[in-house]
Amino acid sequence: MAKVYGQGDARVVALGGVDIAFEKGRFTAVMGPSGSGKSTLMHCAAGLDAPTAGQVFVGDTEIGGLKDKDLTELRRDRIGFVFQAFNLIPTLTAEENILLPLSIAGRKPDPEWYDTVIDTVGLRDRLRHKPSELSGGQQQRVACARALASKPQIIFADEPTGNLDSRSGAEILGFLRRSVDEFGQTIVMVTHDPVAAAYCDRVVFLADGELVDELQSPTREDVLDTMAHLDELVQGRRQPQRAG
Repeated sequence: MAKVYGQGDARVVALGGVDIAFEKGRFTAVMGPSGSGKSTLMHCAAGLDAPTAGQVFVGDTEIGGLKDKDLTELRRDRIGFVFQAFNLIPTLTAEENILLPLSIAGRKPDPEWYDTVIDTVGLRDRLRHKPSELSGGQQQRVACARALASKPQIIFADEPTGNLDSRSGAEILGFLRRSVDEFGQTIVMVTHDPVAAAYCDRVVFLADGELVDELQSPTREDVLDTMAHLDELVQGRRQPQRAG
């Protein structure tokens, strides 16, 4: 898919024809320097923005052809979101925030699954607390539980540890890892942090709107090394291939 903003001299290519699949039941990190297209890729893949060219599928559903109402329902029922800023409603309790997407959809949670999610994130004694009564790590755990509560096909996490200290960040990353390993959840995480990327099964690297490399079973050191050589990878892709 491709995404272009503006026209003429103001034309900016945010994504220049990226062909990528996020495998079911795997934890994928999307990395790259500022302005590389990470957030644009996530927003298009999650149906929050429409690509200029190309198609986006969630499962077998091509989302570009959906009416606004159907797209809204797909995002609500089949996609989970975790953002850096938590995005909790301050007047609601933790439990009400977790159940809000289901409430809007007129659905009740699966009791067994709900209990599993609450125990996994360790929030049972905090369910009646408002966000202002929770630490940053606890608020992000509420956001993770909210994303999982509807059993989405895929969760997109945008810098989920960006506002957290290292200990709280490690707790969130451990929870996301466990969600993949134990529940078969599919997670795509945009991050700039090599430590966070090392929790993943796969890391894909973007630069200048292009997919330039990827790692399987990455270590922190692998990620740092690849990030250090992204410029070389971009130049290598752009040099014409010689015949012979």
